Amino acid sequence: MANEVCLRFLGKETPWKLKNYQSYGGYEVLKKILSEKTPPAQIIEEMKTSNLRGRGGAGFPTGVKWGFINRDAPGKKYLVCNSDEGEPGTFKDRDILRYNPHQLVEGMIIAAYVIGANLGYNYIRGEFWNEYRRFQDAIDEAREAGLLGENILGSGFDFELHCHLGAGAYVCGEETALLESIEGKKGQPRFKPPFPAMVGLYGEPTIINNTESLASVPVILEKGGEWFKNLGVENSGGTKLFSISGNINNPGVFEVPMGIKFSELLEMAGGMKDGRPCKAVIPGGSSAPVIPGARMLDLTMDYDCIQKAGSMLGSGAVIVMDDRQCMVKVLERMSYFYYEESCGQCTPCREGTGWLYRVVSRIENGEGRMEDLDLLDDITPKISGRTICALGDAAAGPVQGMLRHFRDEFEYHITHKKCMV
Repeated sequence: MANEVCLRFLGKETPWKLKNYQSYGGYEVLKKILSEKTPPAQIIEEMKTSNLRGRGGAGFPTGVKWGFINRDAPGKKYLVCNSDEGEPGTFKDRDILRYNPHQLVEGMIIAAYVIGANLGYNYIRGEFWNEYRRFQDAIDEAREAGLLGENILGSGFDFELHCHLGAGAYVCGEETALLESIEGKKGQPRFKPPFPAMVGLYGEPTIINNTESLASVPVILEKGGEWFKNLGVENSGGTKLFSISGNINNPGVFEVPMGIKFSELLEMAGGMKDGRPCKAVIPGGSSAPVIPGARMLDLTMDYDCIQKAGSMLGSGAVIVMDDRQCMVKVLERMSYFYYEESCGQCTPCREGTGWLYRVVSRIENGEGRMEDLDLLDDITPKISGRTICALGDAAAGPVQGMLRHFRDEFEYHITHKKCMV
């Protein structure tokens, strides 16, 4: 489609190669910035105009984040790309690494120029071995072409970029746990403040952005922040990659304008499998509270609309479920995931995720009691908001959403000791 930003070369032969990326104008934005010595403050303002919000889940404005660092302050500064795509249901960033790695490299070089960083890391999820190799090949090609390293294109700007392969820990998707992992430590979140922009990698100022966010940068600066903003809706600029999966005919990654109707996205994904009704949708990865299917069909895919509906857009991982799915079983699987992935640093998360899983599991296995539902209502607010990172919230949110919208199904499970469906 004409408005594709991150996957605009998908379908072309070997789009991941440098020569093919350059044939579509790749690295021209970088060359212009370096040759004209574009003031970083000007680039930051363009990014603010674009209304690009972080595509990793938090949705924080990218231009604002870049402005947190004083690039002229003495000392080292680092840029880190978060490609640790571990949110269940999310599989968009790996497509950028597979098919358009050079656009991410260019975006990282530009971001580094803006914040005054001379060294960057792309932290890639441990299971993404092929994507890791693909991105490393892109780095090698860029370095050989003089686009990375010392004195890039004779501009006097130095920037080196490295891959760092993670070990498959979900918590390392949290930015400070990611920094700990790069430093060779156990991947556990840090207390904040101080935030990474002040004290980050190796104690130095660091900016951390998601893969999709950084890959969007060259096109935004090529066509203008206003152009990008107008592709979306108010407070949600541009296009967005959505990973859509579940009981649908054509699961995959779709790049669409922010604010598109969910019903249109569902149609692009081939509609419901076997023509079944849409029972429930998780709109932003497994940590996002569920929304009933009938309600979801009326919503648009943007931050504000999904938030008003009681959930969050998150990483854009849309999980669609039909009327054959048992919500108790779905929640049991999700609760087990968060129980297993808790790093154990915070007591409410370490203990609470286990409580949630065990209570939901006994309901699923026909051993539940009605008071278990009140127990879940009591536990979740004592976990959410009481941990160093958001994993506690991620574990509590799905439970709260399921009980809010499908409590009758849990009650049926307890009374009849079997699934309603």
